[in-house]
Amino acid sequence: MILVTGATGFLGKAVGRLLDRRGLIYEKTALSLGIDLRDINATLKLFERVRPQYVLNCAAYVGGIQFGYKHPAELFSNNLAMTLNLLEACHHFGVKRMVNPISNCAYPASATLFREEAFWDGPLHESVLVYGFVRKAFWVGSWAYAKQYGVDVFNLIFSNMYGPGDHFEEERSHALGALIMKFIRAKQADDPFVVVWGSGKPVREWLHVDDGAQAMVRGLDAEATLDPINVGVARGVSILEMAQLIKHYVAYEGEIRLDTSKPDGAPYKTVEGSRGAKLLGWSPQISFEEGVQATIEWYLQNEVK
Repeated sequence: MILVTGATGFLGKAVGRLLDRRGLIYEKTALSLGIDLRDINATLKLFERVRPQYVLNCAAYVGGIQFGYKHPAELFSNNLAMTLNLLEACHHFGVKRMVNPISNCAYPASATLFREEAFWDGPLHESVLVYGFVRKAFWVGSWAYAKQYGVDVFNLIFSNMYGPGDHFEEERSHALGALIMKFIRAKQADDPFVVVWGSGKPVREWLHVDDGAQAMVRGLDAEATLDPINVGVARGVSILEMAQLIKHYVAYEGEIRLDTSKPDGAPYKTVEGSRGAKLLGWSPQISFEEGVQATIEWYLQNEVK
């Protein structure tokens, strides 16, 4: 039996769709389904009932940069509580493997091309300090539980995910979702310009949520390792280039204005994924252009009233 935590969230839904296509039996759980993984007793009761052999952990409390600045204590306490409880439940009930995603914001702020061997080579960027730290702490907990109890956690490092079904609330969304929403609304309102936060220079690598789901499911059968494993293709796009691409696909004719009073976040984030490609027998397949088009189409069909 496979247990999918956070099954009603962005990544969790994509994982569920992939498991359905493969005909695999799994149990869904999420806060919206009545299970609070921050509660140790609720977590242990869930594992006692389901008795999962495998866990695909898609549960997280997360948002964009603005959300992180407004809710640092909640980011810390909620994510750390879930980490502790999931690791303890996996140990207590003898789970064969948990696959867990770690955001690439857990890498040092000074890093440009993220390589696994540089995971501990410096401090995190302030804009992602709390969330990056608690995701990093999940790896430390995995290491500790592996060393003492033999718990097998396969930790995958993901770029910012995007795709159909993403968050589009201004505070919760990452830059891509926020920009899609802004350009579509500007076109509908015939606004003369769209404001893009920051200088437009930061470079980001993006991971389509369906590629993220593919990596999670492939992680069930991959060779065990204590090391965090990158999923990526080492190619990124600047925020300004991304804005221009969205503008093109939305067919918006106004101006892009950069608001340099707003924070940029880390200057450069791309992921060297050769080790992950070898372990998973696969690397991300969905092109950024294809993914952006599909995300815009989904937003128009589902969010615009």
